[in-house]
Amino acid sequence: MLVPSIFEKNFFEDFFNDTFTTPFKFMNNNRIMNTDVQELGDKYQLEIELPGYAKEDIKAELKDGYLTIEASHNEEKEENDKNGNYIRRERYSGTCRRSFYVGDKITEEEIKANFSNGVLKLEIPKMTNIPEIEDKKYITIE
Repeated sequence: MLVPSIFEKNFFEDFFNDTFTTPFKFMNNNRIMNTDVQELGDKYQLEIELPGYAKEDIKAELKDGYLTIEASHNEEKEENDKNGNYIRRERYSGTCRRSFYVGDKITEEEIKANFSNGVLKLEIPKMTNIPEIEDKKYITIE
């Protein structure tokens, strides 16, 4: 390879092929809001990556058993600055949202949230009195 690989792939390949090979690349950007879910005894811990967002940019809402995290970050899209013109801008600027079903018995007061170093940590208690799933009952076919 003659040109050093930057931006995950060869820069010139990206520059010339992006429009034609991946026109909807950012419609399903799987690098936004990466989440780890961990079971810790009587609770679950979610760690959601939100780099570049401030605490004020993030909203957490609990409605109908769904915990929805929304982060909104709107940065001016200047194509140049005092140091020169941008050739490519890949850092996401906009709104992203993700929902998790936590159960309709959980209340806002039971969920603890902390945002530090670009990571939102949520502690959610496990649901109690989970209805047991009945064993399947089969009908004999003659």
